[in-house]
Amino acid sequence: MNQRQQKKLSHRLFEAILVGDNARVSAVLRAGADPERANSEGTTPLYEASVNGEAEIARLLLAAGASPDTESSGLGADGTPLCAAACWGHTETVRELLAHGADPNLREDHGTGWSPLEWALKGPHPETADLLTTAGATPRERTT
Repeated sequence: MNQRQQKKLSHRLFEAILVGDNARVSAVLRAGADPERANSEGTTPLYEASVNGEAEIARLLLAAGASPDTESSGLGADGTPLCAAACWGHTETVRELLAHGADPNLREDHGTGWSPLEWALKGPHPETADLLTTAGATPRERTT
């Protein structure tokens, strides 16, 4: 598939994610859209689905090969999918990401930012924080 076709499919994938159309996401993935390809701003499809609480779309992207820990770099859409979902208390999306191997202790900003648990606690989203803790998330150690 050439670059132009892949770009069109990527555009269609993001459109489907933004409107929460599971069937269209599935169809575009079957047509060959790359589930890891970021948009022109650097936002990954899985981040977009996660920040919007689209658990089923996240599952489709993960099943198609999206890495659960790939950090997005889009303007205002930067960070890991798990941090994005945890920040907004999207518990079902957090559950889906964890089931597909997302690291509950992976910090944003290439390891220097907040963890998913810190985002959930700041929310506050106690159900999401409990889920992350059960999955092995640990709070940041305090330095003295």
